[in-house]
Amino acid sequence: MKAWLKAQWQCEQQNQGYVLVSIIALQGSSPRGVGSKILVTQKGQFDTIGGGHLEYKAVAHAREMLADMLTNRLANKAATGVSTQLIDYPLGASLGQCCGGKVSLMYEVFSASKMPVVVFGAGHVGRALVPLLAQLPVQVSWVDSRYDMLPKKMPEGVKGVHEEHPQDHVADCMPNSCYLIMTHHHGVDLALTQAIIDRGDSCYIGVIGSVTKGRKFAQRLAIKGYDQTTIEHLHCPMGKAGISGKHPMEVAIAIAAQVMELYQTTSAAPTSAQHAAIQNKEALHHD
Repeated sequence: MKAWLKAQWQCEQQNQGYVLVSIIALQGSSPRGVGSKILVTQKGQFDTIGGGHLEYKAVAHAREMLADMLTNRLANKAATGVSTQLIDYPLGASLGQCCGGKVSLMYEVFSASKMPVVVFGAGHVGRALVPLLAQLPVQVSWVDSRYDMLPKKMPEGVKGVHEEHPQDHVADCMPNSCYLIMTHHHGVDLALTQAIIDRGDSCYIGVIGSVTKGRKFAQRLAIKGYDQTTIEHLHCPMGKAGISGKHPMEVAIAIAAQVMELYQTTSAAPTSAQHAAIQNKEALHHD
């Protein structure tokens, strides 16, 4: 299997954005012919379109396109999917070639299209929930602080993460993630809630528990200085209303139904916190 094709499969499995760069036309001589491809991610490149300064410029441009895609997604300016761009490059001294002619490159940008869902906790409800989520069009990460709790064989498409301090993993999550918190300790649940709120770009924050637990969490967040609008982003108990039951599978079904509703009825619109972050970034840029 070609390197770019293998990398494409991996990116699709991991819900990672990438750019596929292809030589679609050629005049003059070139190290690689029409149809050659290179796949570019923010941190890697796979295969080659011939190396040299042409490939250097192509990779740099592809990464600019990836950065623009992420910015537009956060600003809700463009839908996820595929966009295409064609650029002609003269084969002259600027590319280290003196044979004349030109090469035409096609850039295809593939954005992450699945809603990222992060499940914290591998207890009874987590073990019932994650296999359900794995069958939905979402990208699931499953995080737990205990080595022996995460299954050795994960459901297909689910990424298992062992993190001694689960709140540290929040910084590594994707924008617009749906967070489902169900650890074995209320203190960890609260620390996770605060870390996610501080990050400011979640599409949903749910904590397992009772109405009483939700009320206590809201009170503790208020004491820490969070305003009421921010606190209202927290859902505790979580899960779709109208689906009752206390057995792990019953709770899991209610939560999975909530996740389904999220990806079916929302367009990953940025939260108020995201808007503020974007405005601050723009203000700093203008300054």
